[in-house]
Amino acid sequence: MVANPEFQYMSPQEYLEWEKTQELRYEYIDGKVFVRMGKTIIHNCICLNFYIELNDFLIEKGCEIYSCDVKLKVTSKSYHYPDVVVTCDDRDKQAIDMIRYPCLIVEVLSPSTEAFDRGKKFTRYRQSTTLQEYVLIESDEIAVECFRKNDEGLWVLHTYGEGDTLNLESVGISIAVEKLYRRVQFDLGERN
Repeated sequence: MVANPEFQYMSPQEYLEWEKTQELRYEYIDGKVFVRMGKTIIHNCICLNFYIELNDFLIEKGCEIYSCDVKLKVTSKSYHYPDVVVTCDDRDKQAIDMIRYPCLIVEVLSPSTEAFDRGKKFTRYRQSTTLQEYVLIESDEIAVECFRKNDEGLWVLHTYGEGDTLNLESVGISIAVEKLYRRVQFDLGERN
């Protein structure tokens, strides 16, 4: 993510009004605005695979799933665009501009965002009282990490690799990890 040098500080309300007029999507953290960088084909493919695996299942449960272009308000000073976000909360049913009560957030990692997704972004996501699981998916190898909030309120890491099944307790589904990487080819080198 790259900070927008045009602004030194922007209030949350200024950000919300300003972003409505922008062609690109921007995340907002403590008064600073960050442009969402373009995604690779592999990144997009993994997001879509995850979305496809969950969509029909979640509709029957009364949950909503969103991908990439739906804003998530975490705090009054933090707005993000997760790669995939799920809400089963009735308070989000009539949402128009953003959701506020996620139970599951998924980020597909890239070299330029991995440190942020693991660090400051996860720190902010953990402030959500409804979030139960945070999933990080590698885009250069078959590897998935699921941070799950336990009964004591602690975040416990569960790792998954090739041949494993990702268990998402927040929505009650299990997905073969390979399905998340369907049509993904690693080490293709430079291609246009």
